[in-house]
Amino acid sequence: MLALKAFQGAGWLVFSRFIGRAIDFFTLLILARMLSPSDFGIAALATSLVVIVDTVLEVPVTQALVRLPAIDKRHLDTGFTLNVVRCGVMAVLILCAALPFSLLNHEPLLPPLVCVLALGPISRAFASPAMVVYAREMNFKQTFILEVVGKLVASVVATVIVLKGGSYWAIVANYVIVSVGSSIVSYVLAPYRPAISLVRFSDFAGFMGWFSSAQLISALNWQFDRFMIGVFSDRAGLGRYAVANDISVIPTQSIIGPALQPVMAAFSQINSDPIRVRGAFLKAARFAMIISIPVCVGISVTADLATSILLGSKWQEAAPILSILAVAVVPTPYFQTLYSVSVAIDRPIVVFRLNAIDFCFRLVLLPIGFYANSILGVSYARLVLSFIMFGFYLKTAEALLGLPVGDQLRNLWKIALAGMVMWSWVWILRHELADLSLSNTVELISVASSGAAAYGVALALLGIRLKAGAGRLELVDRR
Repeated sequence: MLALKAFQGAGWLVFSRFIGRAIDFFTLLILARMLSPSDFGIAALATSLVVIVDTVLEVPVTQALVRLPAIDKRHLDTGFTLNVVRCGVMAVLILCAALPFSLLNHEPLLPPLVCVLALGPISRAFASPAMVVYAREMNFKQTFILEVVGKLVASVVATVIVLKGGSYWAIVANYVIVSVGSSIVSYVLAPYRPAISLVRFSDFAGFMGWFSSAQLISALNWQFDRFMIGVFSDRAGLGRYAVANDISVIPTQSIIGPALQPVMAAFSQINSDPIRVRGAFLKAARFAMIISIPVCVGISVTADLATSILLGSKWQEAAPILSILAVAVVPTPYFQTLYSVSVAIDRPIVVFRLNAIDFCFRLVLLPIGFYANSILGVSYARLVLSFIMFGFYLKTAEALLGLPVGDQLRNLWKIALAGMVMWSWVWILRHELADLSLSNTVELISVASSGAAAYGVALALLGIRLKAGAGRLELVDRR
């Protein structure tokens, strides 16, 4: 019953992100055809500073409240107060860092962009903390409304600005208004009367230490490549890399991440039973990877077609970057599952260690890749890094949950094989279609549909099917 409830909650979140990403794609389509890669490069550089400060100072209010056995108004007041304090610190840091950051990157346009972009995370911090009640109940219909309304309003405003000649300010407006709109709507969906109080701080303090440290390292991991490319490459190159990266993470941000939010709540409800936690982890990891692999492979093998259709001919140089980064994302859902179970069983130090290891490898591999082959070299370095980290994910799960690496690989090998079948089929099909002079749209539809069919058939032949009913929902391996 718990699995079915988690799946229903995940369905709402995935549907929410799917609609949100559809709106994002529509907005991106307009902006990419109206703006240049350099405009996206400037916006990406400004966003990287704001994202780092935002992530470093993130207060895990939702995560802390979800894992508590019960919450009251004083918990919500404490979470709200922590976010208010966070906003003040964030504003000061960003104001102080804007000018030095501009000088470092030799870009005089950055200070005003950075300051305006900061309004996004600041406004998001003022959202109603009462929304956590729905997360605890694994009821995410309200999250769907929240996200879709915010993105619709932001898309309309960004489109108007770019049509009026607002250049990169349209990208900035889209980023900020999503947060502002969502925060306003949150009070309609989850009424809350703000109050300043830290009376329940002790329920947050123990959770914030390692989590905050992990967030610091994670922020550096996410933005290190953009910082490096921004300093040593041109704005157009950074813009192409940033857009390719944003498209490549669609499986993790739009599907897997939302699906695992209710899974974390489910883990929290069984965290006192190690055997159930191990079983739930294997099931969640398999669900995550069975979705991630075909989407990532599909994006990789059709990157040139998707780039041409969605962004236009001036973005063709982003296609090989997207093709590599899409494969580099494949192991990420395994980390997301491991992250969820680590938080649920109150072991955030695990997340910190993994992020620290990732950062150490990143400091070495990405500069080598950039030196060897510029931005394309960075993409290959990220591919190597992702599979190195997958090995660490396996060993960490073994130490944390008592799951042997062999058991984890047996849980996934059929999915990996089906993904290779899909890749081979699409590669052969594209080779055969090359002489037919089909339009990019027709070829993309043909390749995507047949690739998905090949993946599904391969899974069925390997004995994997979905079993639902009697309050249960799981993937079953008949063999």
